Amino acid sequence: MRAAEVAEGDRSAGARRARLMGVVNVTPDSFSDGGLFLDPERAIGHGAELAEAGADVLDVGGESTRPGAEGVSAEEELARVLPVLEGLGDRRAELSIDTSKAPVAAAAIDAGAAIVNDVTAFRGDPEMAALCGEHEVEVVLMHMLGTPRTMQVDPAYDDVVDEVKAFLAERIELAVAAGVSEERIWVDPGIGFGKTLEHNLQLLARLGELRELGRPIVVGTSRKSFIGKIDGSPVEERLGGTIASSVIALAGGAEMLRVHDVAEVAEAVRVAEAILTA
Repeated sequence: MRAAEVAEGDRSAGARRARLMGVVNVTPDSFSDGGLFLDPERAIGHGAELAEAGADVLDVGGESTRPGAEGVSAEEELARVLPVLEGLGDRRAELSIDTSKAPVAAAAIDAGAAIVNDVTAFRGDPEMAALCGEHEVEVVLMHMLGTPRTMQVDPAYDDVVDEVKAFLAERIELAVAAGVSEERIWVDPGIGFGKTLEHNLQLLARLGELRELGRPIVVGTSRKSFIGKIDGSPVEERLGGTIASSVIALAGGAEMLRVHDVAEVAEAVRVAEAILTA
């Protein structure tokens, strides 16, 4: 289902409201599963399991964007993700490439990716917007304050929701000017990307205000550190917080949830959607 269909989709009782984007990190240093799926065969197997569990999209990434992460070259990123994308090409789930580099996005699109998930919202590579427009792929534009290396160094806002909303509006305008069809754009408030605990809570509590942008919303709270700051849980024990925050995001208007634990979140979403659409 494309972004336009989600944005204007059926809200009748029992309708599926949210898609699930399963995380496939092909990295040695991601915050929760770094190194677990660096081997292509393991990553392909993991992606297949996520698709079987109910993932609508498999988001394949070869560069960590955790706080403080160092960048990698396009060549290294491609070496990590291309075998995985090719190995997952026959799954029922759509393929997404999590990258901010145009050469990586181009090769991933050739390998079957239908979505480009750019945490820099096209700021990382000046060629990215035009590339996505030319290939008519869907895009996810995310808010991030600074870069992964600097984003958690004393992030500050006058009003985090207003500022994130204004940033995303500007990036939508830029993307459309570069040739990306507006109906192919998703927006992501960037939970944990240059935000304090209070910023993250405000964004989730006031998520509905971002619907005024007119584009469907992606939210990724899965296993993130703000959950541990609330309940004291280590990263491997944040399933409860992930489910709670994902359901809150769903109720606030999110139409895609980016998660590691697809099966468990799918169960929660099924029940939440039945209640919300009753």
